[in-house]
Amino acid sequence: MSRDSVAPGSVRSAAEVNEQIRALWLRAGGTLSAQERAEYELLVVEWAAAMRGEVVAAA
Repeated sequence: MSRDSVAPGSVRSAAEVNEQIRALWLRAGGTLSAQERAEYELLVVEWAAAMRGEVVAAA
C-alpha cells in the first residue's frame, strides 16, 4: 500500500477513504496493477466500515 495508508484499526471518515480511493484510480490511470488492486480492496473494506460507523452514529 502507499506510504500514506493508515494502519488497520485506525479511524478515518468515509469521505477521507473515498478521496484516497479516487486518488488511487487517478494515479493508476484507470487500470489497477495487482498491488493497486489489493490496496483498492482494503480501502473499499475500510470505506464500508466507515460508512456503517457513520450511519450508526447518526442514528
